[in-house]
Amino acid sequence: MTTTPAAPKAPPEAFVRPPQELRTKKSSPFPYALLAPALAVLAILVAWPILKLIVTSFQEYGRAQAFGAPPEWVGLDNYAEVLTSGEFYAVLGRSVAFMIVAVVLTMTLGTLVALLMIRLGKAMRMLVTVGLLLAWAMPALSTVMVWGWMFDTRYGVVNYLLTQITGSDWAGHSWLIEPLSFFLVLGLIVVWMGVPFIAFTMYAGLTQVPAETLEASQLDGANARQRFFQIQVPFVRSIIIVLIVLSVIWDLRVFAQVYALQGIGGLYEKTSTLGVWIYQKGTASGDFGFAAAAAVVMVFIMLLISLYYVRQTLKEDD
Repeated sequence: MTTTPAAPKAPPEAFVRPPQELRTKKSSPFPYALLAPALAVLAILVAWPILKLIVTSFQEYGRAQAFGAPPEWVGLDNYAEVLTSGEFYAVLGRSVAFMIVAVVLTMTLGTLVALLMIRLGKAMRMLVTVGLLLAWAMPALSTVMVWGWMFDTRYGVVNYLLTQITGSDWAGHSWLIEPLSFFLVLGLIVVWMGVPFIAFTMYAGLTQVPAETLEASQLDGANARQRFFQIQVPFVRSIIIVLIVLSVIWDLRVFAQVYALQGIGGLYEKTSTLGVWIYQKGTASGDFGFAAAAAVVMVFIMLLISLYYVRQTLKEDD
């Protein structure tokens, strides 16, 4: 005897959603209302100065305009003057060369300090941390003044120590007159101020590497160098990219250290970086339109660097 299979039961009404509920709900305006004050502050403090800078770059804006005369629109003349100026490319090349050396030294020393902190005991690690925090917390102008005294021509401790060590007379030697020695002192200051941030960030990333993976690779015969480059570096690769991009931007637009060190004894014509050169063009010559155009070009360079960082971040998210 054959039995007819029972028809499937209809789903309960509780599980059947009406078509209205399947539609996408409209987003609430409440989150945008919460963001409105922050967006307003950003618009006032960031967007408006950038907009004013761009407008000024298309104008002839000198001392007369600063005292109330109406500016004249000159189109792309300021940009053409900047991009055809040999002085601009000389300063840009000088700034890029200094940036490359400073970034390499800062990243290398900061990573080495981070690796050292991992191996140190608790007491010594705390001592190193306090020292790094003191170096990081010191204002830029105070740092330049301290290093300026150390390299002082007559009373600096550097000349005294070199005289005692080498036996030669270093008294009266000026470190800031020659461009090469000027950038040597500037590099020491910038690297000294940048190492703590790199060290703390790399230490936070390296401590997250699984200890089991490192122990397994050590049992397999991998030495310290192989463990670092084949395990630890890939694990913190995103952190390294962020640190390199930030260091490139910071060292390319360094201003306070250069300007203060020039006030102690440096030559403006041969030691100015991009930010200081733009400032001097605006204040010394009074050609604010030219300085604004050069600043826009500098901002464009920074945006290109940031664009690379954003693209790398999006790739990792995908």
